[in-house]
Amino acid sequence: MPYRPRIVDPELAARLAATGAVVIEGPKGCGKTATARQVARSEVLLDVDENARRAIAIDPSLVLDGPVPRLFDEWQLEPTLWNHLRRAVDARQQPGQFILTGSAAPTDDITRHTGAARITRLRMRPMSLFETGHATGAISLGALLAGEAARSQESTLTVTDLATLVVIGGWPGNLTRTSAQAMQASRDYLDEIRRVDLSRVDRSTRDPGKVGRLLRALARHVATEASLATLMADTVGAEGADGALARETVRDYLDALERVMIIEDQPAWAPHLRSRSRIRNAAKRHFVDPSLAAAALRATPARLLADLNALGLLFESLVVRDLRVYAQASDATVLHYRDNTGLEVDAIVEVSDGQWAAFEVKLGQGQVDAAAASLLTFATRVDTAKCGAPAALGVITASGYGYRRPDGVHVIPVGALGP
Repeated sequence: MPYRPRIVDPELAARLAATGAVVIEGPKGCGKTATARQVARSEVLLDVDENARRAIAIDPSLVLDGPVPRLFDEWQLEPTLWNHLRRAVDARQQPGQFILTGSAAPTDDITRHTGAARITRLRMRPMSLFETGHATGAISLGALLAGEAARSQESTLTVTDLATLVVIGGWPGNLTRTSAQAMQASRDYLDEIRRVDLSRVDRSTRDPGKVGRLLRALARHVATEASLATLMADTVGAEGADGALARETVRDYLDALERVMIIEDQPAWAPHLRSRSRIRNAAKRHFVDPSLAAAALRATPARLLADLNALGLLFESLVVRDLRVYAQASDATVLHYRDNTGLEVDAIVEVSDGQWAAFEVKLGQGQVDAAAASLLTFATRVDTAKCGAPAALGVITASGYGYRRPDGVHVIPVGALGP
């Protein structure tokens, strides 16, 4: 299948031009290798090249020679390579020498010696709707952050379409699969994670059955601030025979799931407030792609359409996935807000220079007015003398036209959103 351009392509090129090596990190199957191959001139595939792995065991410098940028795929399988590569970057004193791709973060002691301007990290995620061709990009997140008004023709996506896109996900391998094939692929993916990958991450044995119970608990609480205690209580086995997972077990499994980049929580935003409201600092739970939550629940498009509350949470998770991809192109992060009065905002996009925008995510058009009112209330609580005024307030919806309301709140169909 021809390569589909990714939003991180220019960022990868810019980083290669500035530093000796780039580490592309992301979950297995999100397209890291295909993206790296667009600019690499030689490669070593460590997950399949036994000869290369033997050479590394004897003399890691043997595999470093070759046309640059030289790609090392799944480099974390041979972590001793790290220091030799770092030294090669120092010796050559040239940018763009190496690209490393990995689907698991190695332990900190392996990569503690990096050095300024030697190696930089680039995060990749599954494809956004814009990258898969399901969104036009007529409304640019970057443009909204610059103060431009939202404007787009009516989105052709329907709620039924979005239920299907949730279960298919943003995996490049699913682009040519039917929805049934994609659902099975996501279930197989999770099965491989719980049976094999989670134990490989640090060579610790983990019970696949217990991992599966935690994955289902996370899926039931996606896009919420479920506490550790809530997740523990929701991991009770069949008929309660096994009881809930222990706190330390849940902590360990969550850490391992983060290491293989399957889950990615959404941190809370802590602005200066005018009011006496107290900010809650709990993160929201998300899988890196909503298809994994759907797979853990064995949800189909038909089942999601029959449970609009569940679909609404998964739709929010899909939007957060896309916002993360688009925000990265603007050097921004995606957070959320909640205070002790119950006021919440689904997504805060904060640029590194402090500029910010706030978004509510609503599946139905009938919820737009209430969401806009909530955003306007929130804006009055933020101390703009210290945080600055919001670049944009917006409600991201499933369908409809894109426009700016008279009250200044943007209405943004997800099928028009882009970087």
